[in-house]
Amino acid sequence: MRRIGSLIALLAVFGLGATAAAEDLQLEGRLVQGGLVLGKTLPGTRVELDGHELRVGRDGRFVIGFGRDAEHLARLEVRLPDGRIMRRTLAIERRDYLVQRIEGLPPHQVAPSEQDLARIRADAERIGRARRRDSDLAGFGETAIWPVPGPVSGVFGSQRILNGEPRSPHRGVDVAAAAGTPVGAMARGVVSLAETGMFFTGGTVMIDHGHGVHSVYAHLAEVRVREGQRLEQGDVLGTVGATGRATGPHLHWGVYWFDEAVDPALLVGPMPTQ
Repeated sequence: MRRIGSLIALLAVFGLGATAAAEDLQLEGRLVQGGLVLGKTLPGTRVELDGHELRVGRDGRFVIGFGRDAEHLARLEVRLPDGRIMRRTLAIERRDYLVQRIEGLPPHQVAPSEQDLARIRADAERIGRARRRDSDLAGFGETAIWPVPGPVSGVFGSQRILNGEPRSPHRGVDVAAAAGTPVGAMARGVVSLAETGMFFTGGTVMIDHGHGVHSVYAHLAEVRVREGQRLEQGDVLGTVGATGRATGPHLHWGVYWFDEAVDPALLVGPMPTQ
């Protein structure tokens, strides 16, 4: 995923000298709510964020994510192979979020019946299992690409008002595109979920990119992959549709670090021309 912000600025936050820090710890990404930060340290190092141990690859790479409402401070502990311990406090930048009002949704998708709620819970369990995967795949380190070109019709973090009723904040980015437009994988990985008829998200694909990073593609008209299938960046996984809770054809694209939704727009460059 692309370098965002200044590495030197991040080193300053850590209070590390440029030479020592470059050897022992590097971070790329913004320390901001909804941000995903890539780390690089010495092989064999142990890394903890707020007391939770993170997967560190054989090459010393790791990743940390901050949710929409992440606390202002996070604590990182790095135990180097030679026994040195670095403890640092990270200051997480706060964000302001928009309010988005959406009208015209079928009433049962805003206030589901008991039967629908049982289906929603089953969908949530499947999605949760996929998000909890912690594989050693390395796709999380790739520079992400937009899955589909088009106008951005919904942004990360916005408070949703559906048919006049307040609902959960938006956990991804919506891209408006014509029905049937091919949707590509943002980075290489393994399909962890492929479902054609989820209650809210309709045709849904999730990809495991490694170290707890997962991408989700929702409201698909067609799902063209199967669970366990390996994909390269840009491989077509389905087509744009309006399945599930949607008022028109678009792609909902989400990125998660385990159960924390992060902002996909922070991981990519400008939208490509169509």
